[in-house]
Amino acid sequence: MSRPFIGQLEPASLVSAFQAHPPAGFVAGPGPGEIPIFSTRFDLLTTAEPAFRRRLEKLPLFRYGQRWLRPRTLFAGSTVSEYAWLPASVSAAALAQTLVTTHSREWPFLIIKDLPQASPLLDEDANAFVDDFVHACEAAGFVMIEGQALAWVPIDFDSEDAYLKRLSRGARRNIRRKLRSRDQLDVQALRTGSAELLDRSMQDACIALYEQVYAQSDVHFDHLDADFFRAVFEDADNGGVMFVYRHQQRMIGWNLCFEHAGALVDKYVGFDYPAARDLNLYAVSWMHNLSHARERGLTHYIAGWTDPEVKSHLGAHFTFTRHAVRPRNRLLRALLRRLAPYFESDRQWYEQRAARASRRT
Repeated sequence: MSRPFIGQLEPASLVSAFQAHPPAGFVAGPGPGEIPIFSTRFDLLTTAEPAFRRRLEKLPLFRYGQRWLRPRTLFAGSTVSEYAWLPASVSAAALAQTLVTTHSREWPFLIIKDLPQASPLLDEDANAFVDDFVHACEAAGFVMIEGQALAWVPIDFDSEDAYLKRLSRGARRNIRRKLRSRDQLDVQALRTGSAELLDRSMQDACIALYEQVYAQSDVHFDHLDADFFRAVFEDADNGGVMFVYRHQQRMIGWNLCFEHAGALVDKYVGFDYPAARDLNLYAVSWMHNLSHARERGLTHYIAGWTDPEVKSHLGAHFTFTRHAVRPRNRLLRALLRRLAPYFESDRQWYEQRAARASRRT
């Protein structure tokens, strides 16, 4: 997998590692036009609003019907890419139709995940192709569901102070207080494929910290395994740089990013709790990544999907995605159209945040 795709923000080798070493319960490979696809049993309530999910769970027969909420599902996309990858060599209409004719009979649910919406990270032609593809998907029976908020920061400032001055007074004060922890930390940058990341004991230590982060996560969809991380750590050509944070010579965290197409793409972290939390590693690593991107002459920092409230406080911008969902059953399609607003928690958070900001001004 070497050719660039529309929507590709990360190195192709990352998806290759995902396909070679998929998460537990996943089967991954190439699909039409070589786009990444994978299959698994998917909990349909994974991205539902918490209040809506709690209401469903209180229904008397909910526990008897849970297996019907985990259908066999085929996804176009991957869990290691920010956006769905779409081939420029195939028309939008032909790609949508091929996905339906090839896979819709076999799979109860077909989902094209993470389609951009007027993304500032893509050019005008790429966004136009995605819009055409969305329209083609809707014509083919897909229902569009709001996705998550992808955080990013343009690197258009010349110093840390200049960046912080853009934030609210309260945010500046809070971040500067947390950055005092830097005096207690040693930071080392390791390139993927380096001798340190080829060392099995170092790999094991990093994977153990990733497992701590996974264990405390609210959403458990894809559990990346040790073989995946070893493949990524050992790849000298993927543009990866790992920032290792040590306190009193003990590793308490790491953050793996990729320099790709002029951006710093933040992908994976491992934290040792509670030390990482006590030493404000989230805020420290955020500012360190921005500094690295600026020093390397990169144009933007892509910070991923999770924790939008925290990233907003740290100064992130946001861009949204859509998921195209096609239940095989026509009645379920009609029901999904009615329920779609209950899967828009990030969008509602963002609009409420914007409304609060407007009232303050």
